[in-house]
Amino acid sequence: MQPLNETSLRAAVDGFVEPFMGVTLGEAGAVRSLGLDDGALSVEVILGFPVGGYEQAFKDALTTHLREQGFGGSLQLNLSASIPAFVGNREAPALPGISNVVAVASGKGGVGKSTVAANLALALASQGARVGVLDADIYGPSQPRMMGMSGQRPTTRDGKSFEPLINHGVKVMSIGFLIDEEQPMVWRGPMVTQALTQLMGETRWGTLDYLIVDMPPGTGDIQLTMAQKVPLSGAVVVTTPQEIALLDARKGLMMFRKVEVPVLGVVENMSVHVCPACGHESHVFGSGGGEAMAARYDVPLLGSLPLDLRIREQADAGTPTVIGDPDSPPARAYQSLARKAAAQLALASLRGAVAFPKISIEDDE
Repeated sequence: MQPLNETSLRAAVDGFVEPFMGVTLGEAGAVRSLGLDDGALSVEVILGFPVGGYEQAFKDALTTHLREQGFGGSLQLNLSASIPAFVGNREAPALPGISNVVAVASGKGGVGKSTVAANLALALASQGARVGVLDADIYGPSQPRMMGMSGQRPTTRDGKSFEPLINHGVKVMSIGFLIDEEQPMVWRGPMVTQALTQLMGETRWGTLDYLIVDMPPGTGDIQLTMAQKVPLSGAVVVTTPQEIALLDARKGLMMFRKVEVPVLGVVENMSVHVCPACGHESHVFGSGGGEAMAARYDVPLLGSLPLDLRIREQADAGTPTVIGDPDSPPARAYQSLARKAAAQLALASLRGAVAFPKISIEDDE
């Protein structure tokens, strides 16, 4: 064994590559203190994403790394989180108290975007973050039902702003709270944009680490409004492996890149169906499409989620999978997805904020 001293210990710990961020602890500036006492290593690490439920896995990985470097003895780890605020467009009005705004988007409807958004928010909350959800799908709001809040109405203290509703530890605001569930929103684009601006800016969110925005499908008015008027921190793009869905998802991904919103990664939803009777796996919508898309555009594949009847039933019942069946494989997949997305956001923060361009229309002449 290599003799232990604080200098060699510091070098070894700084050289550990954090699995979710993909950079060393030294590069992340995550090691706040370390010490050596009678052969016992004491390390304090602060990461830029929620660490609830991650302590043991991180300790095991760090211990293995240190042993590979020739260090033995015991390791005492103090792991905590300090989630930074990632500022995008400094010209956009900030949302008071909200550190990060993450858009969950898709190029087309029917790919499970809202289900992913709800479970992403719940997973982050279960990992220790303060989380809110804004249902930005004005035409088809689904978060009230998914989050178990159908029929509820927000209150106001001053007649000028809304108090978000809270369930499962997550704050939620949606146009669905203000209208009947079956009432259609027959509005033109400017009306939708104004409604979204009010829902976001006139809700008393309080202090949040993450505001998850369930975007409508497509690349139209609402998406451009989000890019221009809100300091988006990053985007998660949801698709199925089906080629027609991938075509539209690529457009969504490229839209965020055009307005310089970091794409945190791709989620491949409904990737495989496992027969509950016999266990046979069927790739109903094809296979590998999300992974290929992530590789093509050099973004992480955050997760591949199954086509599972229970996910739909739990969402319809207002107890999404992370809450409804927390120990199931799909729930674990959502937990991993959330940690990867938050880690990518922390990595983006390390690399510096992105200045958003102003979107303008130019004549061809």
